[in-house]
Amino acid sequence: QKHLPGAAKKEGFRYVIFKIDEKKKEVVVEKTGGPSENYDDFTASLPENDCRYAVYDFDFVTSENCQKSKIFFIAWSPSVSRIRAKMLYATSKERFIRELEGIHYEIQATDPTEMDLEVIRERAS
Repeated sequence: QKHLPGAAKKEGFRYVIFKIDEKKKEVVVEKTGGPSENYDDFTASLPENDCRYAVYDFDFVTSENCQKSKIFFIAWSPSVSRIRAKMLYATSKERFIRELEGIHYEIQATDPTEMDLEVIRERAS
C-alpha cells in the first residue's frame, strides 16, 4: 500500500524515489519530498550514476486557468550506471508499475535532458 501514488498524494508528498535492494530483490522507498519541494529538488535527489524509479506529482495550470495535477512515473537509468543495475531495473519495471495506481505518464530517462521540466510540461498539457 505504501507505494501507491494516490497514497503519496494523501500523505502530501511531491515525489517518491524508489531503489531496488539488490540483496533482498525488493523495491524500497529511498526518499520522499514534501509539498514545498520542486522539480529541481527532485532531480537533484536522483543519483548521477545509478538507476532509480520515481513518482512525481506535477501541478500545473491549464490554458483555461484550471489547476491540474498529473502523476509521472520516471524510470531513471543513466548511461553511466552499471550494466547489472540497468538490467535489474529494466526487468522489474513492468511488475512494479502494475502495483502503482494513478500513473498518468511514464518517462524513461538516461540523462537529465530526457526528463527536464519542459518534457514533463509538454506531456502533461
